Amino acid sequence: MTERVSWEQYFMNIAKEVATRATCDRKHVGAVIVRDKTILSTGYNGSIRGLPHCDVAGHEMENSHCVRTIHAEANAIVQAAKNGIAIDKGEIFITASPCYNCFKLIANAGIRAIYFGEFYRDDRIASLASTLGITLVDMSKKDQDMSKKDQDS
Repeated sequence: MTERVSWEQYFMNIAKEVATRATCDRKHVGAVIVRDKTILSTGYNGSIRGLPHCDVAGHEMENSHCVRTIHAEANAIVQAAKNGIAIDKGEIFITASPCYNCFKLIANAGIRAIYFGEFYRDDRIASLASTLGITLVDMSKKDQDMSKKDQDS
């Protein structure tokens, strides 16, 4: 029998590939929204569609944060909305944990689990996720054995 990565690692691997399209050189982030092991939407951080990106126009900084970009999570949610795709009760895989504003979007979109590849900036999301019943999974702390056999294939 062929050994495969877990579903969690599979979707995180795809989020990492999506991040390669990011256009803010301060941080490349990718997001994948999934339900029932099916990809519903993807997003990466970049400027408003049709406007210059950071890698061309430079950064627009406020409080040490580039505000020219729309975050990957927000772009994935917007992409789903634009295409009429319901994401309620889905899961999101993000290469970095969501900022506070993106966490609020994720929660209000009805996403029930957030998997992230590294912690980034905001500790508030842990207590809020717990209060709201949203599962938060730090993939950097999980066993990353690429040859792990998936039990629920």
